[in-house]
Amino acid sequence: MNKSEKGSVSMKETAATRMEKIIYFSAERALEQPLLASGLWHHHDIRNNFYDASYIIAAATLPSLTTSWNKEEARRLAEKVLLQLLRLQDRQVGSTTYGHWPLNAHPEPTEAPKNTLPAELMGLLLAYFNKQYRPYLSPELQLELNVTLTTLHKSDFYKVPMVHYNHHEAKYTAAKLIYGTLFQDEALLEEGNQCLTETLQRIKQVGMTEYGCLPWFWHWVQSFTSAYYIVERDDIVQTIKEMLDYLWYERAHYYWQGAWVGPHSRSLPHDLPADGNVLFDYVQFGDIPFPTVVPRIEYAGLLYSAAPAEAMQLLTERQYPHTLQRLVAPKPQASNYDVLHSYVYMTDCYAVGGMWERATEFDNEQMRWAITLPATGDGKANRAYFFHPGVHFAGKDSEDWRHQSDVEQVVYNKGAVLAVYDDCGSEHPYIVGCLPHGTWLHEPLALYGMCGDNYIAVHLQHPYQAEQRANAWRIISEGSNHAVAIEVMSKQEARERNMEDVQQFAAVMRQHALKIAADSLEVVYVTSAGEKLQLAEKLEQATWEATINEQVVDWQSYTY
Repeated sequence: MNKSEKGSVSMKETAATRMEKIIYFSAERALEQPLLASGLWHHHDIRNNFYDASYIIAAATLPSLTTSWNKEEARRLAEKVLLQLLRLQDRQVGSTTYGHWPLNAHPEPTEAPKNTLPAELMGLLLAYFNKQYRPYLSPELQLELNVTLTTLHKSDFYKVPMVHYNHHEAKYTAAKLIYGTLFQDEALLEEGNQCLTETLQRIKQVGMTEYGCLPWFWHWVQSFTSAYYIVERDDIVQTIKEMLDYLWYERAHYYWQGAWVGPHSRSLPHDLPADGNVLFDYVQFGDIPFPTVVPRIEYAGLLYSAAPAEAMQLLTERQYPHTLQRLVAPKPQASNYDVLHSYVYMTDCYAVGGMWERATEFDNEQMRWAITLPATGDGKANRAYFFHPGVHFAGKDSEDWRHQSDVEQVVYNKGAVLAVYDDCGSEHPYIVGCLPHGTWLHEPLALYGMCGDNYIAVHLQHPYQAEQRANAWRIISEGSNHAVAIEVMSKQEARERNMEDVQQFAAVMRQHALKIAADSLEVVYVTSAGEKLQLAEKLEQATWEATINEQVVDWQSYTY
């Protein structure tokens, strides 16, 4: 995308078509909702009112889009909701929440406490919305947007020093660039330029500390894409383009059939255990169908920046099997490690891997490792993994499949993972497993399943209880210490080894049960390919050592 294309979104025809589909879907869904007494559609997250109104206005102004509803009436309704929303902004000069909106507005929006989060992202997207759709808006809404953006510029929520290089600071940087441009604030624009340059240098040197961080990675993308369309200074535009190229290059590394493979520093329930936040990928890569379950939309259908050719080549030229071994420098408070090591093994049917080290992340939302299958798009799990519950775990009966403790040791190799959970404690004396729906054979210490085009074998140290939930199988295995081995194999790989169904797969994999020393200080799993994975506790060092075929894991091939 070059400078001359900035006046309107420029993209490939296929991306434009996919964005139109999102616009139509989102507008239709929004118009089906009844207005609440407050004049809004949503109270639980008021940003959703902005997203819905944006899509209705976009649909109403898109000549190529045919709708079953009156476009002008729908546009007026969307404007009415948007005006109601914008006027919830705190515009009291001197207020500690000046420029902010409520986030959760229940039960009465005008009395709800103000929160920084809507201003962070919505404020940037409002600037982009104003630029793109202003000619179609009523004078009343145009004036209200002027007041809103002026208030955002005058507020100081985004004047925060760079410390963590996270999604919050990325949005603050974009805010400085956008408001500095809109209000000819040269000092603010230059401050934003310095923050942008510093952030780009940092993540290029040590990687993104928010690795696999959803939905917050998409906040990075939306923030800097908004800035790209608004900023006018050529040198800054070029740096923003470099930032966007980096972000899409990062995404392409871990993108696989609609899924984000590898470890996640943070995830919300709609991205674990099922990849649900897929619309930005749907537009960019075009290799997955439109999902039937859409838990999060934001501006996926309205804001687009083309991935660089090099990033797209990572996908089109990727040869399977493919191994990705990368380094990430964690945030200062994340862990005691100087660096984290991320491992992913991909085939054309599945991906396996995660982070070798445990990191304590915000709200304890790290997903350490998983076997990943193609994204389903229907809200059903496409991941298989185990964990010991930690801080914020909601309990055995919850539908939250997150919040792991720090007692786990792992070793990865190709399609297999061996994990040990030492000293689970008294609060949660069990481990939790998540397995995709499929055809499963349940045995006392093992499960053998056929999930789509793959077979999965699970070996446990202790007996378990299995319950089929709406989106996955939940496995609970009681005990104070545990070992788990999980291995995946495509149907094609199985056929090459004379296994034609799940029963034959199970017959072979039964020969690969866990081998645990009498004192539980050594656990061995020999994969179906004959490779030996071992975790052994070194008492004198109070650590566990991971070996593959008797060799200690080598970090030399890991790069940023």
